[in-house]
Amino acid sequence: MTAHTPAEAAPTTSAPAATAPTTSASAPVASARSGLVKPFAAMGIVATVGQMQRAGRDTIAMCLGEPTQGAPSPVLARAAEVARDGTGLGYSPIFGIPELREAIASHYRDWYGLDIAPDRIAVTTGSSGAFQTTFLTCFDVGDRVALARPGYGAYKNILAALGCEVVELDCGADEGFQPTVELLAAAHAEAPLKGLMLASPANPTGTMIGPEALGKLTDWCRANGVQVISDEIYHGISYIGTRGECALAHDDDAIVISSFSKYWGMTGWRLGWAILPEELVAPAQNVTGNLSLCAPVPAQYAAVAGFSDESYAECEAAVASFAGAREHVLNARDDLGFGQMAPPDGAFYMYARIDDILDRAGLQTSGQWCAQVLDATGVALAPGDDFDSVDGPRSVRLSLAVGADRTAEAIDRILDFMG
Repeated sequence: MTAHTPAEAAPTTSAPAATAPTTSASAPVASARSGLVKPFAAMGIVATVGQMQRAGRDTIAMCLGEPTQGAPSPVLARAAEVARDGTGLGYSPIFGIPELREAIASHYRDWYGLDIAPDRIAVTTGSSGAFQTTFLTCFDVGDRVALARPGYGAYKNILAALGCEVVELDCGADEGFQPTVELLAAAHAEAPLKGLMLASPANPTGTMIGPEALGKLTDWCRANGVQVISDEIYHGISYIGTRGECALAHDDDAIVISSFSKYWGMTGWRLGWAILPEELVAPAQNVTGNLSLCAPVPAQYAAVAGFSDESYAECEAAVASFAGAREHVLNARDDLGFGQMAPPDGAFYMYARIDDILDRAGLQTSGQWCAQVLDATGVALAPGDDFDSVDGPRSVRLSLAVGADRTAEAIDRILDFMG
């Protein structure tokens, strides 16, 4: 049988040109679950800041928790070596290279006196990857997970996207902006909780949980079958004489999440980690392997140098600058007109109510005020909407990650704007 060429197979008579159907199926529609993920307003502000910078405006971005000092110099030097010799250009083991997991374990021995087996450490794509892996490993659709309000918006958005029921605990000044056993017990009495998300130091408030309070929380959770997940990403950035209390010191079955983004200033390197109970290592590895295969490998090799003495010294110098920035804001608090403010024990945030400011300006929301401040001064602040669905529209967060000098300049600009 002779094969036909396309020309031979073509019809010899012309036919009317086909037209696109006008009544076919509708355009792609996003899932209902994706609608549960709220936008991160601060990222929209960052985009505006970028436009202003490209137009030649001098801006001070106090809307994101991004340390401006960047990675420690030993990390940068090691990254250059990796780029030159080609190390780490392939996949790593799912939970990361052994050298980095061992370095993290040594870090916990040095800082907390805890002996953590490297096999329990999962190196992840930022702390965000750790949250996804942990939530998927621990919780089923419909499980109730408690967290503080105000709090980091990604916790509840990821949980909601995974089909969990988010239980927001109203943690105001009377509770030190942190969960209490009483709040947990009340929520658990309504319907059993499956998990508790903690953060200390917390975003956006900067408050920390002390040893006694953390012990009470972990004891209650263990007695009631509630999984503790402790976000300790800001450990080391503290102004009260402690690096932070590790949940593993109170419950070896707690899950601890941390990252190189804050203390080490390595936001764009996308490296975090989770410390898991032994029983959850295998299922979490299965989840991670399918989600991301592994964390960025060149960054893993470079990050090992973050645990050198020189790197720690540079990180501590950055913390000193954050402390200076904190003092600038505290000293200007009354002049700024900030109301109720969370005790800024750690991290690099200040979170305050601005009801009086809004009332004097005739504005309804902190988003409106932040927009005016940015337009007039070039200083970008974050409205509280990302962190509190109830009181956020009348609250504001300042990030001190720009350091002491730029924070002082920002405060002067805001005060001039306010007259």
